[in-house]
Amino acid sequence: MLLIIFFFALLAASIIWFRPDTQVDKIEKQKTIVPGISVEEKKAQFKATIVPAVGEVYRELMQKYLEVSELIQAEGEIDELAPLRKQYKAANNEELLIALKPHPQSIALAQAAIESSWATSRFFKEANNTFGVWSFSENEPRIAASGKRGDKTIWIKKYDSVKDSVRDYYRTLARGTAYAEFRILKMETNDPYELVKKLDRYSEKGAEYGRELSAIIRFNNFENYDQQQIKL
Repeated sequence: MLLIIFFFALLAASIIWFRPDTQVDKIEKQKTIVPGISVEEKKAQFKATIVPAVGEVYRELMQKYLEVSELIQAEGEIDELAPLRKQYKAANNEELLIALKPHPQSIALAQAAIESSWATSRFFKEANNTFGVWSFSENEPRIAASGKRGDKTIWIKKYDSVKDSVRDYYRTLARGTAYAEFRILKMETNDPYELVKKLDRYSEKGAEYGRELSAIIRFNNFENYDQQQIKL
């Protein structure tokens, strides 16, 4: 009898010891990638550099969205908005407003945390590239990634500032065909946990990417930034 009890106790212990990593476990591992810098130091650097830039760009975009919305309501179709529609690849004013409305800051912050390794990646330090945005034009500032895809060099965009990187990221999600469902949903809800489900095409991880974003938002209370109101 004692032998049987010992066997089941050992089996239970092995199940606990070899359980798969939880999402929070994975996030904690991501935080310790860079040697010689603590989690607290990484988060402090992230908060000092990326959080203010995301907030400022978000307010800029929200201001523009509200101004254009009021202009459309007052005057309807006007030639003044033609250049803006072209910039955002919008066929009409309705599509323009969908493109202009910025998505919640919590999502931008979670993506920045992943893509910049909490403001410690080489791409961030050398190129202000906060979101891992690739470059496909040799006529723009860029740096080479250390890895290759086949025999081709992977190039990463280089920005003059972190704010420029954040602006380009918001513009990418506002215009890219891969994010059409994401844009439509953000007009219906500001819930970041629902919206991130539509970002599966941002990463090769697919649906897992959305789950990682949700975990990072929740674990770091990033949704608190979504409560901030713009004052016009």
